[in-house]
Amino acid sequence: MSRETASFSPGIPDGDDRERRMCTRCDFVDYVNPKIVLGAVATWEDKILICKRAIEPRLGYWTLTAGFMETGESVEEGAMREAREEACADLEIERTLAIYSIPRIAQVQIMFKAKLRSPDIAPGPESQEVKLVTWDEIPWKEMAFPSAVWALKQWHGLKGETVHLPFGNPDGTDHMTGG
Repeated sequence: MSRETASFSPGIPDGDDRERRMCTRCDFVDYVNPKIVLGAVATWEDKILICKRAIEPRLGYWTLTAGFMETGESVEEGAMREAREEACADLEIERTLAIYSIPRIAQVQIMFKAKLRSPDIAPGPESQEVKLVTWDEIPWKEMAFPSAVWALKQWHGLKGETVHLPFGNPDGTDHMTGG
């Protein structure tokens, strides 16, 4: 039994309207779709969990717990896993805070409001440092990603409100997202 090597070239599949990578031997379409990023504004009492990144991109900058969704997990499970991996934190997801579209980097980011089940946190392999900070202690100029800043500001704007629709990209951010 011989195994032929796939050979891909750009083409527009039947019934589609955009160019995709297609196998020239079998017409398989290699769909390249956006990645899903999951994260949380996680709190303990009046403090917010932040992590100083130990990896690129944005090594040495602060962010919220967040990362790519894995196959076989729900979005909530992914956000909780990322908190465990980055801050050894155990989360209770409360609700969806925001859904951000960032076409420039082919990402959809889903951010949750969450509570820490315990204030016990420690850096995971992707974090240099983790800490619980008050709103006034957030190192705004050292934040790694605009979407983390958006989530923090949108969370803060709720002022404890428990029922709300998820936020989206803030007005005036198209130049940052490529949207």
